[in-house]
Amino acid sequence: MATVLYPGSFDPFHNGHQELVETASYLFDRVVVAAIRNPQKSGMLFTLEERQEMIRESLVHLDNVEVISMSKLVVDVARDVGADFIIKGLRAVVDFENEMAQAQTNLTISGVHTLFLPSASAHSYLASKFIRDIARFGGDVSAMVSDAVLRGLKEKFDQ
Repeated sequence: MATVLYPGSFDPFHNGHQELVETASYLFDRVVVAAIRNPQKSGMLFTLEERQEMIRESLVHLDNVEVISMSKLVVDVARDVGADFIIKGLRAVVDFENEMAQAQTNLTISGVHTLFLPSASAHSYLASKFIRDIARFGGDVSAMVSDAVLRGLKEKFDQ
């Protein structure tokens, strides 16, 4: 039974993330989505628990996916959940350089390989930071996120 870990800050989880999980769900027996506290990203909009719940609601239609939240190294999370692989999404060439460096580092310290899944859809332009900014100023992000995330954004920004 092959298990894959999909880590990310997911602040918020958007349709591009969901597409990647749906693809992974088709390819692997078990998918673990981990909302990670990323110390390199300050000013998170949603707590780990809020992100975990919104992701869970967004992926309720997939029976081989579980959602967790963690505050540790991705390779430690991979070991904890028994992941055979880590997956990362690539939207554009600019994503590759940073993700490749992370993948090589993770492999060196843990032996866990990272697989890259390119975005093949109209969601390739999505970025959580853009969604936060649009929602903050009252813009319509309903085509970019699930209903669960849309509700969360509206609650945060009292819309």
